[in-house]
Amino acid sequence: MTTYPLISHHSGDDIVAWRYGEAITVRRYLADVRHLAAALPASQHMLNACSDRYHFAVGLGAALLTRKICLLPPTHAPEMMRQMQLQAPDVFCLADAPHGIALPGFVYHDAFAQGAPELDPDDACDIPYLPGNQPVADVFTSGSTGLPLPHRKTWGSLVQSARAEAQRLGLHAGRPCTLVGTVPAQHMFGLESTVLLPMHSGCAFHAGQPFYPADIAAALRPLPSARMLVSTPVHLRVLVHADIDLPELDLVLSATAPMSTQLAEECEARFDAPLFEIYGSTETGQIASRRTVQTPEWQLFPLVTLTPHDERIWACGGHVEQVVPLNDVLEVVDARHFLLHGRLEDLVNIAGKRNSLSYLNHQLNQIPGVLDGAFFMPDEGEQGSVVRLMAFAVAPGVTSVELQQALKERIDAIFLPRPLVLLESLPRNRTGKLPRAVLQTLARQHQARPAPSGDDHAN
Repeated sequence: MTTYPLISHHSGDDIVAWRYGEAITVRRYLADVRHLAAALPASQHMLNACSDRYHFAVGLGAALLTRKICLLPPTHAPEMMRQMQLQAPDVFCLADAPHGIALPGFVYHDAFAQGAPELDPDDACDIPYLPGNQPVADVFTSGSTGLPLPHRKTWGSLVQSARAEAQRLGLHAGRPCTLVGTVPAQHMFGLESTVLLPMHSGCAFHAGQPFYPADIAAALRPLPSARMLVSTPVHLRVLVHADIDLPELDLVLSATAPMSTQLAEECEARFDAPLFEIYGSTETGQIASRRTVQTPEWQLFPLVTLTPHDERIWACGGHVEQVVPLNDVLEVVDARHFLLHGRLEDLVNIAGKRNSLSYLNHQLNQIPGVLDGAFFMPDEGEQGSVVRLMAFAVAPGVTSVELQQALKERIDAIFLPRPLVLLESLPRNRTGKLPRAVLQTLARQHQARPAPSGDDHAN
């Protein structure tokens, strides 16, 4: 049976994380993992809700040693917790801060109430190896029914994925790098690229999750070079235009939504560093990357293959352990490259004309003055017999009439939104996404509201 190490650093004195300016070594990490593992409840399922990225990583390691399965849902809403308990009645919540999660809980700090375990400098610091087929996590998505759907991840698949990403980005023990992530560790992208990637490339990660530009700069500033920022297009767009001094970056990584070439060029110019994007899904994990300023094509990770079947594209191979249908419209260029044309559910058909919400969103966000924007297609019947596209935009100093006029220059008139609502901000989640349920709520609030004086400003 193939086994994989808990962490792939070469020495117990290698740095695995930075927390409040303190360098945390592999030796310290392993001691904390073993200490927490001895304190955790005996339940098989654990919701790892630690907000501190180092605490999350310790919790992940402790779960591995005790053969627990980490549950990583997209939200901690009460209904999601109820559904999770139906699937895993013994689940408990590991947390490091006050929360309102309605599950039996275990406080991370209680395990260390008497202080951190002492370190023996003469300890050989043996790194545990785990079976490749050991279940590690159930990462949840919301299906069309609204119920949480778990996707099981094994330790071998996660480590192989992290190593493939490290190879693609040129990260290895001989080129140490410290990562700062704006995305939560509980998200698939955050788990892969801010926790597993550094743990299996000889790099280190920052324990925080900075959100605002000033916080991102403050997190990066004290770290040793080389520095890498792991973020999303929404965060990066704000950071690019922020009037703030940024420390030198060596690499930028983005995911959760495709980035426009224009934004990628602005990022590379602003940060003076190459920007790469990751493509993947909860079902498959990451499977491809691209340097957006150089090519629109995505390059598959080693051993991953794409196969068309029943008008869908299916992925398998490498760390993708089962054949998985993709929920995106892909155009296969050759055996290793493809183009992404949006999600299957993004396709809209109005009066026989087809378009994608991704394309429409791109055109809206390319209009000068638009800081953020999104189209929305209501379900059949939400607006009676006629279903019309809506759009929401953040564009200070611009009227909806002016935006509509600009859109007429970019898209077919039949896809013009009615209404186009101007907001102070869009209610994106922690990974920069706009869940459909959130857009539905916005639509109900504004679809029947008359536009004041030709302008749809709203709070």
